[in-house]
Amino acid sequence: SLLPPFLALLCFGPALPSSPRRSGPEEEAEEPWCPYKVGTEGAAGGRLCFRTPARGFQCTARTCRAHRSPGGAFVANVLLNGSVLLQWGSPRPSAGLRGFSLNCSWDGTYTRFPCDSVELGAACRDYLLAEAHGSVRYRLCLQPRYAPPRPAPPAQCLEFRLEPAAMRDIVVAMTAVGGSICVMLVFICLLVAYITENLMNPVSA
Repeated sequence: SLLPPFLALLCFGPALPSSPRRSGPEEEAEEPWCPYKVGTEGAAGGRLCFRTPARGFQCTARTCRAHRSPGGAFVANVLLNGSVLLQWGSPRPSAGLRGFSLNCSWDGTYTRFPCDSVELGAACRDYLLAEAHGSVRYRLCLQPRYAPPRPAPPAQCLEFRLEPAAMRDIVVAMTAVGGSICVMLVFICLLVAYITENLMNPVSA
């Protein structure tokens, strides 16, 4: 079908008169895909790609750690495998929304380096940052883009640090060992209590 590339061209192409769009559950149900372009710093353009949104994802303490922007509308879910799932809600107002710009940078030893910038379609509500580096502090900013003459609202920004892969493995191993030790301690305590009870109160014949 030529419909997804055609709609994506409207999102990222030159400014064209925008047609009326429905917002809400009906629009999300009709557009279960997310068009985006990744542009390297200093290079124009980028290849148009599509991804399936991770709808219904919930960050739990055992699988990831969530970092929120000051407004709470932009969330970075840092997963155990080192990838980062970014999530955000529908901006207000939604009329005239053309898409989103995602800017990324990370701290080096003496300076801050830019990551690849990402342009996402108006239907996108999440993005997977698959190649995040360990022991690096990231700063991500999400900027909604509106058709002129509506001005763009302030960007939502957040910062987080990724644990190194070796440290994550150590944490997982220590958690597993700690759980086994706790179970063993419970059995030892029960055994000691049983022996003590029988020694203090021997059964008379």
